[in-house]
Amino acid sequence: MKANIYVTLKREVLDPQGDAVRRSLRSLGFEEVKSARVGKLIELELHGDDRESAESHIQSMCEKLLANPVIEDFRYEILD
Repeated sequence: MKANIYVTLKREVLDPQGDAVRRSLRSLGFEEVKSARVGKLIELELHGDDRESAESHIQSMCEKLLANPVIEDFRYEILD
């Protein structure tokens, strides 16, 4: 079983890296880019096939290590 975890800054947190990406894209002629936010993707491969257990463990992993709950949000998807 595989899981993709997406970690992003909360909307109210400034994203200087995203702003740099937006400015760079605009300087390359992509004027339609209004804003950009940068996050991270964490891919996990998990043993077992108990989806409910996997969701519980992934939630715990995110809360304890993979995301900073003060400034980041996370979401995940489990791929069979």
